[in-house]
Amino acid sequence: MKNNTQRLTVSGIMIALGTLLSFLALYRLPYGGSVTVFSMVPVMLVAFIYGVRWGLLSGAVFGALQALLGATTSAAFADQRWWGVFLILLLDYIVAFSVLGLAGIFKKNGKNAAGSFALGCAAAGFLRLCAHFVSGVILFGGWAQWYFTQDGFPAFGAKILERTSGLGLSAIYSLIYNASYMIPETVLTVFAAVILINVKPIKKISFENTNKM
Repeated sequence: MKNNTQRLTVSGIMIALGTLLSFLALYRLPYGGSVTVFSMVPVMLVAFIYGVRWGLLSGAVFGALQALLGATTSAAFADQRWWGVFLILLLDYIVAFSVLGLAGIFKKNGKNAAGSFALGCAAAGFLRLCAHFVSGVILFGGWAQWYFTQDGFPAFGAKILERTSGLGLSAIYSLIYNASYMIPETVLTVFAAVILINVKPIKKISFENTNKM
C-alpha cells in the first residue's frame, strides 16, 4: 500500500512537471506539434523507475491533459467531424503519449543504465512519431498539396507534387510535418535522459524499485 501511494504521488508530480514543461516550447507548429524543453522526460522517468505498466498509465493521463490543452491552443480540431475529433484524441494524444511509458523496456539490473534508458526513450519517441504519422495520413492528408506549395518548398515541393499523389502524397506530408518536431524533441529527450539517469540518487531509486516489482 505504501509503495502504491508513493508511486501515485511521484507519478502525479512528474505528470504535472511534464505538463508545465510542455508550455516551454522552442517552437510550435500551427496544426499541432512542438519542440518543448524536455516535456516527455518526466513520464519516461516514471516508466524507467516504476516499470512499463505504470509508465503507460502515466502517459495516458499526460496525454489526456495534453488533449485539453491542445483543444484550446491548436487548430488541429478545427473543422473536424465527430469521428475526426475522436481519432485525434485517440492517436495524437492517448496513444501518442501512452507509448512514452515504454521508455523503460530496455532496463536491466544496474548494467549500462544510461544506455538502456536512452534507447528506451528513443524507441518511445519513435513510437510517438508513428502515432502522429498515422493520424496525419488519415486526417490531415488533404493539406499536403497546399503544404508543398509554401515558401519552404520551392523546388522540392514541386517535384513531390509532380511525382506523388493520393495516399503517397499524404504519407510524405505527414512524415515531413511530424518528423520536423518529433526528431528534435526526441534528441533533446535522449540527451536529458542520459544526464538524469547518471545522477546517483535517481539511478539508485530506479534500481531499488526494480527489485521491489
